[in-house]
Amino acid sequence: MRPIIEFCVNNLTPDVEKIKEELEKDPELDVVEYGCLGHCMTCAEGPYALVNGDVVTGETAEELLENIRKAIEEMEEFGF
Repeated sequence: MRPIIEFCVNNLTPDVEKIKEELEKDPELDVVEYGCLGHCMTCAEGPYALVNGDVVTGETAEELLENIRKAIEEMEEFGF
């Protein structure tokens, strides 16, 4: 199963949009954008995405990308 990365349209700052576009280029990932993911407090605090349903955050968009990649690696290690 390919990892699913979900973004909230309300959290798509220009920096996060670039991260989303970069991830979309990877054919091994499913990247989806929704109007709202229901994590409004997290959304208000900074960049975040859901990776296979788990919240992944970062202080910056670049840190978010690093944390998304780490989350994917960990899931693959455990066979998710």
